[in-house]
Amino acid sequence: MQVTGKIVVVTGGAKGIGRALCDVFHRAGAAKVVVADIDPAGARAVAAKVDGAAFKCDVGKETDIRHVVEETERQFGPIALFCSNAGIGGGFDPLADNAGGTSDEPWSRSWAVHVMAHVYAARHLVPRMKARGEGYFLNTISAAGLLSQIGSPAYSTTKHAAVGFAESLAISHKAHGIRVSILCPQGVDTDMLRSIPKGPQSGDGDLTPEQVANDALQGIEQETFAILPHPQVLGYMRKKTENYDRWISGMAKIQARMREDYGKLRRPSPSLRAKRSNPLLGKLDCFVAFAPRNDGVGAVLTQLFCA
Repeated sequence: MQVTGKIVVVTGGAKGIGRALCDVFHRAGAAKVVVADIDPAGARAVAAKVDGAAFKCDVGKETDIRHVVEETERQFGPIALFCSNAGIGGGFDPLADNAGGTSDEPWSRSWAVHVMAHVYAARHLVPRMKARGEGYFLNTISAAGLLSQIGSPAYSTTKHAAVGFAESLAISHKAHGIRVSILCPQGVDTDMLRSIPKGPQSGDGDLTPEQVANDALQGIEQETFAILPHPQVLGYMRKKTENYDRWISGMAKIQARMREDYGKLRRPSPSLRAKRSNPLLGKLDCFVAFAPRNDGVGAVLTQLFCA
């Protein structure tokens, strides 16, 4: 697919990879780039730079996705490419005693943003695209959706689910002329990554959002399903599937080492451990866990967040 002359929507377009996608699609000749973001001021700023349009949109709400789809097509024309790019961190707790967590909140929000946002986009665009005989979805996911994410079962699980839905979307509607790509990078040099120390994932190379966006454009032009800006991810996937038991054992060793190293620094008192069951304090604890530090442990956590 060529984006020249096409209408493109990018959610989470106010910063990071989303902002870079808006820019690369504009430079590739898109007729209109629609920037949708929960931050309306940020969306307007990006839209102004790409001669686009902006909408406030919480992708976890179906009404917001429907509004963006309907208003974009009413004002500018048929959406040829919908980039479901918005994502969140959260639910990270390297010392959690139970992978199931203590609260539904991080699971519910991650499910809404990382899975249902893609479902809502398909729900409201597939009928339109089928009628036109063509259309394209680019779903920004993460290498975590193909591998894993130690420290956040909610993040890892919902990213895996996002891959599963994208596969179903591609399989179900290939005959209708609808194409799907998933964008699955590792470390990307965004504001989030710069706020914490670079970790071992930097050995694989932290890419710029612009590099990732250029890879996305190339993948769309070639109609590639799995776009891997870090090509080594393919090798990691092969090792995972070649010997799942060995892979799980290795990941478990990494988690054990991370818990040990982080625990030496934290050494929380029994009373503090008890307070961790409080959802609000849990969020605060995770923020502290990913705060900038120069002791080496922060680097490990950086790897776990980005890989």
